Amino acid sequence: MELTDQILAVIEKAGAPVTAGQIVELSGVDRKEVDKAMKKLKTTEKITSPKNCYWEAAK
Repeated sequence: MELTDQILAVIEKAGAPVTAGQIVELSGVDRKEVDKAMKKLKTTEKITSPKNCYWEAAK
């Protein structure tokens, strides 16, 4: 499983918008790696931000 897929799965499983810090805690992945994966997910529009600093899977 690619890291972006893993991060997206963590976001979806959370069931509510999450911060990058919460993703780090839930996934156990290093913060720098989470940030890289989230950047890819943002550019491919797989995640959206309903409010500042919170992320959820795109609908």
